[in-house]
Amino acid sequence: MARTPSLVTLSLVMLLVLTGENHAAISRSIEAPSPQPQISSNNQTMHGATEGSLEPHECGPRCSTRCSKTQYKKPCLFFCQKCCAKCLCVPPGTYGNKQFCPCYNNWKTKRGGPKCP
Repeated sequence: MARTPSLVTLSLVMLLVLTGENHAAISRSIEAPSPQPQISSNNQTMHGATEGSLEPHECGPRCSTRCSKTQYKKPCLFFCQKCCAKCLCVPPGTYGNKQFCPCYNNWKTKRGGPKCP
């Protein structure tokens, strides 16, 4: 009979230890900050990539870069210029990155597709 209380006590101690370790692991995972994307402090790289940061005369060179790798340069340039005139920004790179310019990203065609390349 003396063995039963010691087994119960041992079981309770093990349960408390395991619960404490699990709680510590959970709190460590919650406290750990998630890595944030680094935005360059160099103003030149972000100029024109955020909404309203371009002047209308700057749209041509930005759209030429944006459409440089497409097979359909003429329609790409036409719509890029149109979007840039409205939004005053062109996303960086030749494809994607539209999160930098919400207006450019959210302007849709009548059929719901993206208006801006």
